[in-house]
Amino acid sequence: MAWDVEGTRRKLLDAALVEFSDRGFDGATVASIAVRAGVNKERLYSYFGDKRALWDLVLGTELERLASAVRLTGVGLDDIGAFAGATFDYHASHPRLGRLLQWEGLQGGAPADESGRSEHYRQKVEWIAAAQKDDTLDRGLDPAHLAFALIALAAWWQTVPQLAEMITGAGPDDEAERARRREFVVEAARRLAAPRSA
Repeated sequence: MAWDVEGTRRKLLDAALVEFSDRGFDGATVASIAVRAGVNKERLYSYFGDKRALWDLVLGTELERLASAVRLTGVGLDDIGAFAGATFDYHASHPRLGRLLQWEGLQGGAPADESGRSEHYRQKVEWIAAAQKDDTLDRGLDPAHLAFALIALAAWWQTVPQLAEMITGAGPDDEAERARRREFVVEAARRLAAPRSA
């Protein structure tokens, strides 16, 4: 019987996503990932090299999925609102990504795929800066700070759901509240980026 290499790799990646998001890089172990996947840990070493390489791959894959799903296709106010709304939706549907990013920040050291990620965000900043020059977006805001603020506005709801619940009185599974939060994120992003009248 042939060994299902791709299926085994997928099981290990899925297990690593859960273990890393629940326990962080330092708390997750190769053994715990292998047990969750139902695979011998030697397969993990064989397919991925070591825990660090697996961490980088898991986080990189999740960020690639986000980048593919959420695009800043234009830079008008409606585009900014749509970007913020899509970012909110993605993080709401993929809460493990926010946890991975928090763990990455807590552990220190170089981020996974720092150069690739920096280039991705640099493009967003350049698009915003170009729209500011055309007076489509507020010229008075630093374009890098605006890009960060839009992402934070959209993602923070899922990153600290306990805080959101304490403030709003509704949990993350309340669909009506989730819709209100999304509506707020879209409108707040548009207002934040809107040019100021003279």
